[in-house]
Amino acid sequence: MASSDTMVASVSTAEEEHATLRRVAVSSFLGNFIEWFDYASYSYFATVIALVLMPPGDPTVALLETFGVFALSFLMRPVGAFFWGHMGDKKGRKWALATSILLMSAATFVIGLLPTYEAIGILAPILLLCLRMVQSFSASGEYAGAATFLAEYAPANHRGLYCSLVPASTAVGLLVGSTLATLMFVNFGHDSAFVTEWGWRIPFLLAGPLGIITHYIRTRVSDSPVYQEMQEKLEAKGESDDKPIKLLLTKHLRPLIISFGACMLNAVGFYAVLTYLPNYLQDTVGYDAGASSLITTICLVAYVAFIFLSGRVSDRFGRKKMLIIASAGFIVFTVPAFYMMNTENFWIILVAELFMCLLLTVNDGTLSSYLSETFPAEVRYSGFALSFNFANAIFGGSASFISIALIQATGNPIAPAWYMVAISVIALVAMCLTHDNSKKKLTDIK
Repeated sequence: MASSDTMVASVSTAEEEHATLRRVAVSSFLGNFIEWFDYASYSYFATVIALVLMPPGDPTVALLETFGVFALSFLMRPVGAFFWGHMGDKKGRKWALATSILLMSAATFVIGLLPTYEAIGILAPILLLCLRMVQSFSASGEYAGAATFLAEYAPANHRGLYCSLVPASTAVGLLVGSTLATLMFVNFGHDSAFVTEWGWRIPFLLAGPLGIITHYIRTRVSDSPVYQEMQEKLEAKGESDDKPIKLLLTKHLRPLIISFGACMLNAVGFYAVLTYLPNYLQDTVGYDAGASSLITTICLVAYVAFIFLSGRVSDRFGRKKMLIIASAGFIVFTVPAFYMMNTENFWIILVAELFMCLLLTVNDGTLSSYLSETFPAEVRYSGFALSFNFANAIFGGSASFISIALIQATGNPIAPAWYMVAISVIALVAMCLTHDNSKKKLTDIK
């Protein structure tokens, strides 16, 4: 009888653990999805936002002002990384994630309610900038926190697969955002009354209910077992983890610098491959906009599939090998891929972009689990947030600008490829200097 009761209790515990992991996975996916759905919506509706919220006059100037607001918001990424990293290690992953999603989704929702420039004048772009700042501040803790939370809940032998949910949600957010914008523009037109009055607001308003759902799910789970175990050990010693950033910068500076180097390739690669290449094909190569958009959509769908595959493969072969392969792959194949894209042949361009996507997912599908395994529990959130967000703020946000500037300065359409090669070399050196902790328990990482 006792044996039967024990077996029932064991099954019940296993089911509860599986249900908890499922809630963590769903909330991590949704939180990051909201961030990148907003990113895609802002980019694809930029011309409409410029028309509605910016001062009237030259449309080009208004569009530049719209993207200027977007670029300025990146300045909050490092600030948010310090705050959320500190709070995530001090007050817990659950608190940081539940709070950040409310701030991020609320700011996004309010953007959808902003009065037009015609109604409130210069306050419209000022409010837009303020709300974008809040979004960026909040979002800087989302990716790192979601991946850390997942890694600390996931089974050790499937950590890479579960962590790949976070970058996968990024691609899904971009894909859904671009699809919604495309459908709206095809059916109603860029400057129709519906789109300019309410259509562009819909994606931002959707963040409200999605954020509430994600917040609710996150409040229904306990903090990660790894974090709770760390807190119990600190309490037993009569200590507290009240200065995680100081601890990170004094005792874990080397892995932080190495992680920053690894994140550089991810930042440049992500923005270059998924956001700059469509513009490169249209503006530099002179390729058809419709065909370019189709190629990008196909690549985003493939990207999601590749991400999960990369995460699963990294569980078997280790993170270090995967990240080295990605770095070496970009060094060898980036320049040939750019030459292939200059052929203006649909199938050749598609093959080149798909291969670039595959290389990027080898990096992107592995990076979140690698960063989670690089730092011990007491500074894991901080180490992840600082290395990832500083790399994205410095190199991700500037990837398109630097690529365009290099072409203009050299007159060489292949110049951006050499920039990516240089970044890949730095990432390769960083990965050769790192340790692979993929087979370790997270509690054993010191």
